[in-house]
Amino acid sequence: MKSAFPNISSIAYEGPQSKNPLAFKHYNPEEIVEGKTLREHLRFAVVYWHTFRGTGSDPFGAGTMQRPWDDGSNSVKNAQKRAQVAFEFIQKLGAPYYCWHDRDVAPEGKTLAESNKNFDAVAKVLKEEQKRTGVKLLWGTANLFSNPRFVHGASTSCNADVFAFAAAQVKKAMEVTHELGGEGYTFWGGREGYMTLLNTDMKREQEHLAKLLHLAVGYKKQIGFKGQFYIEPKPKEPTKHQYDSDAAACLNFLREYDLLPHFKLNIETNHATLAGHTMQHELETAGAAGALGSIDANTGDELLGWDTDQFPTNIYLTTYTMLSVLKYGGFTTGGVNFDAKVRRESFEPIDLFYAHIGGMDAFARGLKIAAAIRKDGRLAEFVKQRYASWDSGIGAKIESGKASLKEIEAYILKKGEVTPNTSGRQEFLENLINEFI
Repeated sequence: MKSAFPNISSIAYEGPQSKNPLAFKHYNPEEIVEGKTLREHLRFAVVYWHTFRGTGSDPFGAGTMQRPWDDGSNSVKNAQKRAQVAFEFIQKLGAPYYCWHDRDVAPEGKTLAESNKNFDAVAKVLKEEQKRTGVKLLWGTANLFSNPRFVHGASTSCNADVFAFAAAQVKKAMEVTHELGGEGYTFWGGREGYMTLLNTDMKREQEHLAKLLHLAVGYKKQIGFKGQFYIEPKPKEPTKHQYDSDAAACLNFLREYDLLPHFKLNIETNHATLAGHTMQHELETAGAAGALGSIDANTGDELLGWDTDQFPTNIYLTTYTMLSVLKYGGFTTGGVNFDAKVRRESFEPIDLFYAHIGGMDAFARGLKIAAAIRKDGRLAEFVKQRYASWDSGIGAKIESGKASLKEIEAYILKKGEVTPNTSGRQEFLENLINEFI
């Protein structure tokens, strides 16, 4: 096939002094940090939906993207050609992974059988391209939100036939993910929620959502799929409230329905913002529960109240993100997935390269800064000393469960009044972070 990017060579690392916009300044994939290469730490993935299916349309205007390789049709042939273009891009970028929704890569047919046939035809090309380039599938997922049949949700729909259709679609997406060697499978409840409680049986809907996930767990074992299952939190958009609203809500749901052993969380920055949290808060919530699996790397505009999915370029954001990721052992099956889209005004194909290069450099810098902070040790030592009273005496007895309320009362009656003895020193710590950035 004729090259879609004939004037762009493989993106190389040229170092911080380079002025070449088509080169990495900080992402040297072979550089060793904390015993692993940057490639192994970050496990970058390119999304199929925004990168190769995004049009640049918004509620007030039509698409703007110039994609000369796309003939605009919804044919299988065009989808196969698009797949080849996608792998040319990913290979030249040097990202080791990609991710997709089923309906991103292949056109939806008039029936499920036709959709599955289309999916298989494009999956054949995806498999060939993976073999040709060495690019791997980080995770797959099913689009259970775009089609009008999902107007009331998918697994949480009031219509049992819609649940059945969604379950069948998940089955097929899992099979293709398995066939392509995917290292995970993600569930995102785009319409698993409600617009008004006046017409909603919340308990029943959540039970149905859990039922679909249990069915998927069973089928995963049946087909021998070894990949990690993920749930991706998001509080709203397009519904008023989604059941996977934030990391804590997801963990509570998974525990309530005995699903936590089978799932980890895929945390997205812009979704954290919509939930009223920072990315670091969501990562720490997931990590503390042993459920931090992967991240969708993007950011939102603080002046806009919706999911803008911009590429991450804020070094503080990437530093705090990687501090938490490293703290909880780094990625295994997950990675840094660029669920981000170029701006509507950035419509030329070359802008796709600029955007991903910037995001990869930002995360490389964040990783190296986070590693330097950890090696320096002052931040960790401060936190350790702040909680030192829990390491011995009454604190250690309380933590170990060996102190009764009566014993605690006797201790404090003898001790007398208690006053804070350690400043939080937020400003000092913020200054410390600035030393490294």
